[in-house]
Amino acid sequence: MVEKYAIRTDLALEEKERFEADNVEVQGVILEEEYDKEREIKMTRVMIETENGAKVMGKPVGTYITLEVPNLIVPDEDYHREISERLAQLVGELIKEKKKEYDVLVIGLGNRDVTPDALGPYVADNLIVTRHIIKEYGKYAMGEKKVHMVSAIVPGVMGKTGMETVEIVNGIVKETKPDFLIAIDALAARSTKRLNRTIQIADTGIHPGSGVGNNRGGITKETLGIPVIAIGVPTVVDAATIVNDTMENFLVALESSEMLRGVGVVLQGYNSAEKYEFIRELISPHLNGMFVTPKDIDDTMKRISYTISEALNILFSNGQA
Repeated sequence: MVEKYAIRTDLALEEKERFEADNVEVQGVILEEEYDKEREIKMTRVMIETENGAKVMGKPVGTYITLEVPNLIVPDEDYHREISERLAQLVGELIKEKKKEYDVLVIGLGNRDVTPDALGPYVADNLIVTRHIIKEYGKYAMGEKKVHMVSAIVPGVMGKTGMETVEIVNGIVKETKPDFLIAIDALAARSTKRLNRTIQIADTGIHPGSGVGNNRGGITKETLGIPVIAIGVPTVVDAATIVNDTMENFLVALESSEMLRGVGVVLQGYNSAEKYEFIRELISPHLNGMFVTPKDIDDTMKRISYTISEALNILFSNGQA
C-alpha cells in the first residue's frame, strides 16, 4: 500500500508524518523535536539510521533538520538575523570533519528566471566569497587570523546549459578541490502551511527537481566524492495538495453537521495517501501538472534567500565554523 501512493514532498519531516498519521512505525528512523516558544521556532531532527528506514522513507541514510518558522515571511530584520544565527549553528553541526579552516563551495541550484525556483541563485548573489582574495593575497588580506575559503557557482538548469548540473559541479569540484559542498535549492512541500516558512538542512546531498517530478542526477557524496550539505525551502505545492487540505477542513466541518456526518465518516476511512491519490484522480488530467506558489513570492524569495546567505556568511566569513 505504501509503495502505491506517493505524496510529493522533499521534506523528510512530512514523509515521517505520513507514516505517523497511518499509525505505522518506521524501524531505523528516529525523530527528535525542540520548540523555542519565545521565537516560535520548531526544530525537528529526522535521523534515518538504517537501509530499511531509508527504503521505507524513500530518502538516503542521514540527518534531516527542519526549522519551522511561521514568521519567516514577516519583514522583520532582527527576527531574520536570529534565524540566520540559528541556521548557521545547525549547518555547522552537520560538518563532519572539523578543521581550523575550510575550503567550501556553495552551489545555487535552480532557475533565476522562475521566481519560486530562484532561491539558490539569490543566495549565491548575497554570499561573501573569499577564495579569489585568499588565493591572490593570502588569508591575512582578510584581516582575520581564521579565514575560510568560500566560492560560489550558479550552474543553471539543464534546459539552458544542455548539461546535467552534477556534470558541471563535478568538473568544478575536481578543479578546485573543496573540503565539502553546500547546495541550495527550492523544494516542494506536502502542506501549504509550510510554504516559505520552513527550512530543511540535510547531510545527504540533493536531487534537483525531485519534488516536482523532474529527477536529475544527484548531487551527493557518492557522485562528487566530497560531503554535500543541502539547504532548501519549500516554495511550491501541487494542485492536489491544495485540494487535499481543503478536503481535510471540509471533513472537520462535516463532523459538526448531523445530516452530513455519515459522509465524513466514509471519507475519513481513507488514509492520507489514499485520499491524496483519490483527489489526484478527480482533478486529472487538467491540474495534475500544476504547481502553485503564493502571490507575494517575489518579496518572500528575496527575504528568505538573504536570511540563508546571511547564515552562511556568519558561519564562514565571521570564522564561526
